[in-house]
Amino acid sequence: MNRSLAFLTAAFLSASAAAQTYPARPVKLLVPFPAGSATDQVARLTGAQLQEALKQPFVVENKPGAQGGIAAAEVARAAPDGYTLLVTTNTPQAANVSLFKKLSYDPVKDFAPIARLGTTSFVLMTRPDFPAHDLKSFLAHARSQPGKLSAGYGSSGSQVSLAMLKSMGRLDVLEVPYKGIPQTITDTMGGSLAFTFVDLGNALAQMKGGKLKGLAVTSAKRTPLAPELPAIAEELKGYELIAWFALVAPAGTPKEVVARLEATALAGVAKGEVKEKFAGIGVDVAPMNAAELGRFIKSEIAKWAQLVKQAGIQPE
Repeated sequence: MNRSLAFLTAAFLSASAAAQTYPARPVKLLVPFPAGSATDQVARLTGAQLQEALKQPFVVENKPGAQGGIAAAEVARAAPDGYTLLVTTNTPQAANVSLFKKLSYDPVKDFAPIARLGTTSFVLMTRPDFPAHDLKSFLAHARSQPGKLSAGYGSSGSQVSLAMLKSMGRLDVLEVPYKGIPQTITDTMGGSLAFTFVDLGNALAQMKGGKLKGLAVTSAKRTPLAPELPAIAEELKGYELIAWFALVAPAGTPKEVVARLEATALAGVAKGEVKEKFAGIGVDVAPMNAAELGRFIKSEIAKWAQLVKQAGIQPE
């Protein structure tokens, strides 16, 4: 056997052996948004399932900033050994291509897709004392106050939801960027923001607590999780926005490791009790395998480019 063939054989056997014993130590799950965000909640549920099945800790670490770009870039540069993973969304993996002039990572080339986990929508929310009690009166009130209302966003989903509302609803509103949606909730409660878009899970919790008032959802139709909320599309025809959550690894991660994580993650979200827990945080289980997720991300980059353009957002 020549030296180069011997080296390749040894490398293959080493990678295969590593995959069979994976994971042999704790795994880090990076989350590109703050604690309490929908992505954080999805990561904690997913991490618990992976930990139970693979018998090693899956430790959630929040790294918010740059619309998820800080965490995405860190995972893209991490060792491709399966011990640093990203619980990602449409923001760092698709929308950021159109929201920023330059990214410090490539959302396709720098990652190995593992599995899509679920989808969610957003809710248009105001304080309970906001002088409009339904979507129609909200639009009328906002149009009567040009340039006087401010709204916050903390992800691409909430940013594009807001931009589409302004464009399609003919609203003149000041947009305020945040590192994550939890901060926009706090400032809407406090009155420094007039309204915001909140992921469904957090929105349901705020509505239940009476802290914020939900007016409408961004999905094309009403959601079974909050059937009393109309779809924005009922007033603004064609309005639709859905966000998603997925698990990815650095590019070059051994295929056997990716396959083990893929099978374990998909088996986890197939459980009835896990579906119920996801529903409890406003997320519909919507699994895709690694190959499907890879194709989906490419199609989403094109879709979000169109959404960003339609919303009139200029890249930063």
